[in-house]
Amino acid sequence: MAAEVDEIPMMISRQLAVLDAYRETGRMLKRDGVRGIITCARGTSDHAATFFKYLMETYVGLPVASIGPSVASIYGANLRLNGFSCLTFSQSGGSPDLVLLQRTAKKGGARTIAILNVTESPVGNDADHILPILAGPEKAVAATKSFVGMLVASLGLVAGYRADNDIVGALADLPDLTRDALKCDWSVAMQLAQNRSLYCVGRGFNMAIALEAALKIKEICCLHAEAYSAAELLHGPVRLADERFGALVFGTQGCARKTLTEAYMRLRRDGASAYLVGSVPELSTLPVTSTNNEILEPVLQVVAFYRFVENLSVAMGHNPDAPTGLRKVTETV
Repeated sequence: MAAEVDEIPMMISRQLAVLDAYRETGRMLKRDGVRGIITCARGTSDHAATFFKYLMETYVGLPVASIGPSVASIYGANLRLNGFSCLTFSQSGGSPDLVLLQRTAKKGGARTIAILNVTESPVGNDADHILPILAGPEKAVAATKSFVGMLVASLGLVAGYRADNDIVGALADLPDLTRDALKCDWSVAMQLAQNRSLYCVGRGFNMAIALEAALKIKEICCLHAEAYSAAELLHGPVRLADERFGALVFGTQGCARKTLTEAYMRLRRDGASAYLVGSVPELSTLPVTSTNNEILEPVLQVVAFYRFVENLSVAMGHNPDAPTGLRKVTETV
């Protein structure tokens, strides 16, 4: 896992070399005049789909909805998707339920696009268009670089749809920014190993990172963790936070800054061991590489987090490369 996290900057460089393929897919969606997009994914890949959802809905204005694969694989439902596109996110492209949902979407009239690391796969072979992540072999059970690759592909697609040269220019700096993110020192947060449960908190663009962080903490650290939007946290779950609780709050310089800061302060007030990731210099306890671009923040946050959580897992006596009871490719129906 540590070696694969180290490969992220180079992977992004490979993606930038084929950036126009991602942009052309975005241009194609615009030419098609799609009314909306459905996403097909599970686990870490579904978190990448969440990032795409916020990006597409805020920057383009098209609705994006996640459809559970069981709608097709278990219930055998017919979907009426004329005027929609189906976007599948997957590292391996091997899970039967993703194949079935993608196939059902195509039968229902949707153009199918797959963002994949393993392009020669059942999902890839059945898709109308493939966007390769170019992460190379990913052997650790916990997916890391492929997740970041999905975020970059999503950014390229939206840049193409919008003909947005600002996004393209920002992406050019990403390899160097992620190298810096790998050097961020979060050792102060190693104390989270002492907590009985954790909240991972985000909102908007970085909600995907909160979801991913909670999953990785469960997978490789064997700690209970749950992800919440800062807004949802204050609607009730914050009641559980006390001195036995830990929290990672993924801050932002963007529109969600106020709510995330309030959630962090409330968690601290209630006694939780809360840590704020970057972006609010006077409050932040966990550094992250600085950027003025709100949509790049999540990429840098998750890269710094991956370095931290791998170290945390090892310090707790676990094997982050092969967590007990988990497999690299999970095939669900």
